[in-house]
Amino acid sequence: MADHARSDDPDVQRQLDRLWALGPGTDVLGLERITALLDRLGNPERRLPPVFHVAGTNGKGSTCAFLRAAIEAAGLSAHVYTSPHLVRFNERIRIAGELIDDDELAALLAEVIDAADGIGASFFEVTTAAALLAFARAPANAAIIEVGLGGRLDATNVVLSPVSTGIAQLGLDHQAFLGHRIDGIAAEKAGIAKPGAPLVTLRYSEAVAKRIATVAAEAGAKWLPRGGRWDADVSGGKLHYRDDFGDLHLPLPRLPGAHQASNAALAVAMLRYQHAVAVPESALKAAMGWADWPARLQKLTPGPLANLLPRGSELWLDGGHNPAAARAVADHFRAHVPAGRPFHMIFGLLANKDAPGVLKPFAGRAMTLHTIPVPGHEHHAPADLAARGREAGMAAMAHADPTAALGWIARHADRDHPPIILIMGSLYLAGEILAANGQAPG
Repeated sequence: MADHARSDDPDVQRQLDRLWALGPGTDVLGLERITALLDRLGNPERRLPPVFHVAGTNGKGSTCAFLRAAIEAAGLSAHVYTSPHLVRFNERIRIAGELIDDDELAALLAEVIDAADGIGASFFEVTTAAALLAFARAPANAAIIEVGLGGRLDATNVVLSPVSTGIAQLGLDHQAFLGHRIDGIAAEKAGIAKPGAPLVTLRYSEAVAKRIATVAAEAGAKWLPRGGRWDADVSGGKLHYRDDFGDLHLPLPRLPGAHQASNAALAVAMLRYQHAVAVPESALKAAMGWADWPARLQKLTPGPLANLLPRGSELWLDGGHNPAAARAVADHFRAHVPAGRPFHMIFGLLANKDAPGVLKPFAGRAMTLHTIPVPGHEHHAPADLAARGREAGMAAMAHADPTAALGWIARHADRDHPPIILIMGSLYLAGEILAANGQAPG
């Protein structure tokens, strides 16, 4: 699936247009092109501050958010590279805590695109090189780098000496690139393991754990799965974490969803099992409330879209687009929606995603499904998605866009029982929603 980016800044947009013309717009795995490009740029990947490298099917962005929050709560600074962006391309590159500004971004992209001439680098490879070049030139205490796709052959895997690597939740996604077996996907993601560095992971099935153990051993990495030398559980309104260094009793994450406790615990373990960046217990506690990650069970504030709904309504947004992510979201709303309160889901999904698998966790619920397109991207037709919803036992209807869906919900709302609405299915759609509601990430 091709990457997409637009900018309101004409200089940045000029470089993005050049980037589209430079090489393939689709995902391309392999380290040959990014290695050649970085060599032309003077190998900035060798001049980074201590790197935390995070892979996973779901939760890797949230784990990066907890890492950043903890490092900043310790009074330190962190570069952060994540993808995709939601509203502005600048969201992908955060330099010492601040989103890269347009002037610097335009100049940086121009420099990297010039250097990429003839290499055939992909969109993601060029943007990764730009981020690494920016990070090498600016001082910071750490760099947090999120894997784009997979791990072993992902462009970010040019980082040779991370101080800590981690793998969040695993599931089936991007099967065209990573295969259709979960143990094979796990092996690809474990490919970020590096000699001497801890590879911190969650607890997985025996088959998956065996593959990760093999990859870690071959890399000379120290594998640290949850349930071994570290573990965590939730009770009494606290996140109880324990490892070789002692026990911690942390506040529960402010980010909604029970799964965020696992992401937070993974970030804590990644920090505790490295020695290059000192993060005290007080900073780990603060991070539970500081961490922010847009479009992941985000409750939208008043704005042009939210204001279409009657008073007392709730409008939520999540970019979940695979079955594992959908299960976490469905679990949250199963507990969150009280009896008698209408629940609606506005749903748009890219064409290469598993629509029945994403809808399955919501099957049999008292809810109404509103299906919409994902503008500018190949997507499941709303009528087809609605048919899939009806097959799963849902009341379902298709709409032209989110505004039409919200308008229908508002017209049919019971003022005494205001609705709860979830917009879900694609991060591209999530970006459109945030822009339309005036909530672009900062």
